[in-house]
Amino acid sequence: MSFKFDLVVHGGSVFTPGGPVNTDIGIRHGRIAALGDLKNQGAETFNATGLTVLPGVIDEQVHFREPGPTQKEDLASGSLGAVLGGVTTVFEMPNTDPATTTAELMADKVARATGRMWTNFAFYVGASPENADQLKDLERVPGCCGIKMFMGSSTGSLLVADDANVARVLASGTRRVTVHSEDDDRLKERNAMVSAGADVAMHPQWRDVETALKCTQRLLKLAHASARRVHVLHVTTAEEMELLKDHKDIATVEVLPQHLTLAAPECYERLGTLAQMNPPIREARHREALWKAINDGVVDCLGSDHAPHTLEEKARPYPRSPSGLTGTQTMLPLMLNHVAEGRLSLQRMVELLSTGAQRIFGVANKGRIALGYDGDLTIVDLKARREITNKWIASKSGWTAFDGMTVTGWPKATIVGGHVVMRDDEVQGTPKGAMVHFQETLRAG
Repeated sequence: MSFKFDLVVHGGSVFTPGGPVNTDIGIRHGRIAALGDLKNQGAETFNATGLTVLPGVIDEQVHFREPGPTQKEDLASGSLGAVLGGVTTVFEMPNTDPATTTAELMADKVARATGRMWTNFAFYVGASPENADQLKDLERVPGCCGIKMFMGSSTGSLLVADDANVARVLASGTRRVTVHSEDDDRLKERNAMVSAGADVAMHPQWRDVETALKCTQRLLKLAHASARRVHVLHVTTAEEMELLKDHKDIATVEVLPQHLTLAAPECYERLGTLAQMNPPIREARHREALWKAINDGVVDCLGSDHAPHTLEEKARPYPRSPSGLTGTQTMLPLMLNHVAEGRLSLQRMVELLSTGAQRIFGVANKGRIALGYDGDLTIVDLKARREITNKWIASKSGWTAFDGMTVTGWPKATIVGGHVVMRDDEVQGTPKGAMVHFQETLRAG
């Protein structure tokens, strides 16, 4: 018997650009080829009755540690956790060992990912004073999602702390520059507050509001001067959101589920260094400001900033304990729970987890369920109540700050390029992830 489609997703409520529609999806050769009544037309059928079918979730900020300290994570294990959490595509950060700063090192990452990653993948090139003038060429290397610049909280050559070198980075190239915005000079000035040892609750006092705000003010001034678009990662402060809302012509904004869900000082009292990350989780007034910015449209997308460390490393006395939380596997369950509790609509969640990243980075053929787009789907049960546990976490680090939290809404299946790679908390088949393409790098020249 000859079938019209390789896979038909049947019976679900499909979140199309026009809103939810009860329809089937036919995928052929990895692309969405038809919407409509497609019963009995697929070589394989996924029964999505009672479920909601979303565009594939894009996590545009993960640290999968390869090459480097792969005892914490690698491209295979990190992407395995991602698909268990409903994520279909990830953009991986450059602060590996060695840092991803050349075309050769980018090609090495793409080679490592091919055949091993469960998700689709792209990688950032790290900006440094040494490669600033080459970034206009590096941003167009296959597999590159864009340039990442650390203005604070980094080590070695990836730190771009002074205005002169930030300006050099912004002057080289045309694609949006993604930025970790903390003022390095202020961090150094305030380091004595914690350097001899302190309670981890001091983390947001050392890396205070002014540390973030001062850096973002500098970044926006330099971005306007160079007419270069920037993407400000993991914004944590009410003050930055007030600033950023007046600079949407040049700056897009990311927030993290961690900062939308946890608040100081309670998270440090309960979790200790497991809540330690950069920029830090702050007091509830900042959390409420982030939510206001989401609902006012200031925030453009969400990422997880998945940054695993072993429990042994996290158990070191602060501040010798490393900053970073796992997050790619829990991002969607946390946000579905926020939808269930009325903090945002499902439509707004889809914008933040799928279409936002597609728009910001110019991702080709992803971010929506429409004819001709890639067959990347995230299928969820909006009513399922589940407990997030350490046992569920696939990361090599084996823990989550949300262990023991009950949520409403759960990923039931992850489809990557027309292949069902996760169903009911079980991965199946072999890794099917492919390199992501971008509209701005598909042009000739």
